[in-house]
Amino acid sequence: MKTLSDLLAEGVAGRRVLVRADLNVPLDGDKITDDGRVRASVPTIKALADAGARVIVTAHLGRPKGEPDPKFSLAPAAARLGELLGTEVPLASDLVGPSATSVVGALTDGGVVMLENVRFDARETSKVDAERAELADELASFADAFVSDGFGVVHRKQASVYDVAQKLPAYVGGLVEAELGVLKKLTDDLERPYVVALGGSKVSDKLGVIANLLSKVDRLLIGGGMAYTFLKAQGHEVGTSLLQEDQLDQVKGFLAEAEKRGVELVLPVDVLVTAEFGNVEHDVVAISDIPADKMGLDIGPKSRELFASKLADAKTVFWNGPMGVFEIETYAGGTRAVAEALVKSEAFTVVGGGDSAAAVRALGLPEDGFSHISTGGGASLEYLEGKELPGISVLES
Repeated sequence: MKTLSDLLAEGVAGRRVLVRADLNVPLDGDKITDDGRVRASVPTIKALADAGARVIVTAHLGRPKGEPDPKFSLAPAAARLGELLGTEVPLASDLVGPSATSVVGALTDGGVVMLENVRFDARETSKVDAERAELADELASFADAFVSDGFGVVHRKQASVYDVAQKLPAYVGGLVEAELGVLKKLTDDLERPYVVALGGSKVSDKLGVIANLLSKVDRLLIGGGMAYTFLKAQGHEVGTSLLQEDQLDQVKGFLAEAEKRGVELVLPVDVLVTAEFGNVEHDVVAISDIPADKMGLDIGPKSRELFASKLADAKTVFWNGPMGVFEIETYAGGTRAVAEALVKSEAFTVVGGGDSAAAVRALGLPEDGFSHISTGGGASLEYLEGKELPGISVLES
């Protein structure tokens, strides 16, 4: 697999380089509320521009339905990238049309431009190989080389991730290379005890990774909305808490498998409950006392202490998913407790992207307090699940 360093060593001055970045940032109107992914894209783009390349950035934002939608425009991302680079980053008003052709054609050495949201074209996510290949051909016509630097999409077989890498000399970007290095450390070269903390809303989102991790971890902490399916599987009343009834048998299997393998599976011992989602009025109850008419929205104080103690002696930690509804301050305590335990830890600590990374920044915790904060939650989980990542396999081949 050729790297960004290989491309720079070949020389890029005057060459057009298409960079697939991940700029899928959260927005409040047209304001970016967390620019972590934009900041993460800067080193690769800057290295290319500083070496005289003509850089063409392609990315997606949100889930437009295969056609232009102003609320998913990459304009805020282009503006923020320009601020971070200290130069204007013109945004084409289309992806492969007249505006893109004009903007790319006006590029000079060391310049950076951005194409509009790649998901404004339905061919990007098409299941039909020929349709994706057609878009990839059009994107490739703009460039002399391709750099894959959007780790958050490497688990997708999409035109700007997978197909275009078959049309141009392709290289792995610095961000993706770093992410893969961290994940390999979690799988091939880890120090024990190895502890994984999983949260988030749905256990179904993490079935594969739990199944795979049970053969690898020493300890598995389960919080967030997904914990209630585990608690129900143990026979507890969970009230109106988030529950996936159709996953109960699968979860019972996980509990049995953990016991069989000697994996310590840690669940909350108390929770914050309320009558209605978003209501800040709440009670703290033991998991054996959850009222039938109330829902749990965060792990309780005893659970926070328990989880922190189970992280204290770890040598390697992977954390993915908040412990509660952290967006509401009242229910952010569990997520904060886990994050602070990782900051205090001497372990190799990896925050698995997505809501976990957003929580770290939203709670004002020091990003350098963690060994690594991933930009791709889904890609991280699929890697740890043992799945092939199309955007990586195409570079390796």
